Amino acid sequence: MNVTTINTTPQLQDRWLGLAALTISGLVLGLDITILITALPTLSAKLSATTDQLQWMSAAYTLALAGFMLPAGVLGDRLGRKRMLLVGLVTFGISSVIASQMTSANGLIAMRAVMGISGAIVLPLMQSMLPSMFQEDERQRAIGLAGAGSFIGLPLGPLLAGWLLTHYEWGSIFLINAPVVVIAAIGVWFFVPESKDPAARRLDWIGAVLEVLGVTGIVYGIIEQPIRGWSDAQVWGPIAGGAVLIAAFVMWQLRTRFPLIDLKLFASARFSWATVAFTIVGFAMTGVLFILSPFLQIVQGNDAQGTGIRLLPLIAAMMVGAISTDWMAKRFGAKIMVASGMLGNAVGMLMLSRVGVDTGYGLVAAALAVIGISIAFTMVPALDAILGSLPAGETGAGSALTRTLQNIGSSFGVAIMGSILNGAYQAGLSSHLGGLPATVQSAAQSSVAVAAAIARHLPSPLGARLLRAAQDAYAQGMSEVMVVSAAMMVVGAVLMALFLPARALRSETPVEALEREPVVA
Repeated sequence: MNVTTINTTPQLQDRWLGLAALTISGLVLGLDITILITALPTLSAKLSATTDQLQWMSAAYTLALAGFMLPAGVLGDRLGRKRMLLVGLVTFGISSVIASQMTSANGLIAMRAVMGISGAIVLPLMQSMLPSMFQEDERQRAIGLAGAGSFIGLPLGPLLAGWLLTHYEWGSIFLINAPVVVIAAIGVWFFVPESKDPAARRLDWIGAVLEVLGVTGIVYGIIEQPIRGWSDAQVWGPIAGGAVLIAAFVMWQLRTRFPLIDLKLFASARFSWATVAFTIVGFAMTGVLFILSPFLQIVQGNDAQGTGIRLLPLIAAMMVGAISTDWMAKRFGAKIMVASGMLGNAVGMLMLSRVGVDTGYGLVAAALAVIGISIAFTMVPALDAILGSLPAGETGAGSALTRTLQNIGSSFGVAIMGSILNGAYQAGLSSHLGGLPATVQSAAQSSVAVAAAIARHLPSPLGARLLRAAQDAYAQGMSEVMVVSAAMMVVGAVLMALFLPARALRSETPVEALEREPVVA
């Protein structure tokens, strides 16, 4: 029996080029989450898509992304993270090209599901490879740059979609993925080293099925909630069923000899509380972003490109934060960085709670800058703490577990914050609908976008009054959401200050552990 070791630390230049490839991989995924939102009206006209089909164009991607991340991360650990990452990138690129040529709504929905499964492979593995590429003193800087790619893609999505739809056919919003994926795949092929679990066990297929079905059920119910309400059986039924399956998954993992994921990871306070921070920020920030975009577009009257441009302070501040976090975290530790980042997010959200219809853009820009740098201060040290706590053979599975929890938190964030917004919006608008037919009143209360469309077809005084009332009601609802989100961030900051260890307890880094681990050749 020959025994060899894995040398996973590439040359200096190569590993930074590899990081660039991983960052581009994250960027294309971030773009694809939000780029479709701007294109939905166009897709409705070009593909004759119903409202349900438009919803499923987004939901198919979200469901597949949430459900398949954990099995994908585990397969990466066992089969090779680089190999699986390339499979994910190539599949994502091919499915994007096919999606751009679809002539039916159902065909596009199917391709969106394939894109979601591909994204579920890419997202956790692009992060889990960093410990094998960078020593501990460089890892946090690398995490910041790689994470910035995913986050920057979110606000860039509407901006890019608006430009593409103005100049090209609707398929261009998917076709644009192809050249980006090619660049990322070439970079990964040449500059990212292979790494995997040196003591890989057989895959727990029972656990994988339970996890996929459970997470998919929960996220499906959350997606249906804004349309059907929490009391509908198609909402609480899948959520309850998914929760039962997740409970069965946990019990199976504790009993089986070869679990899909070692739940003893949660015995590490550093891993557990950093994951909690990740989930809280995902819950609050996703809801805030999806609520702020309609405010900028409908209430303040910007088009899709103008909305994307007005989110640039968020992007710039995140870049500054990602670059500076490395030095600050080494000096202050994860506890202070994550807690202060959450408090900074709370401040930014309270600033947004003061924004009204006539406030102007200055306060919004300042708040976005505060939130952007605070996200970096929170997420980068938290992710570094997570990756630094994982055994060398389980970075893919551990990263996927964290990302799955964040994805579920983000889905709940959109649903719950949306419920708060809708309740405040409907209450604020109800007293201004006198004199309108009941069907018009019901439609106007469904969303500010519908109310604005109705207002444009009403006689001038009545239409102007309805539009202003809808804008004020939405601004009030957004204010309530921001206050709730800020309170969550404050609670999270207190929890991190109390329980998150400032620094890793062990001296050995995952890279050193991996290099020391023998592998049977």
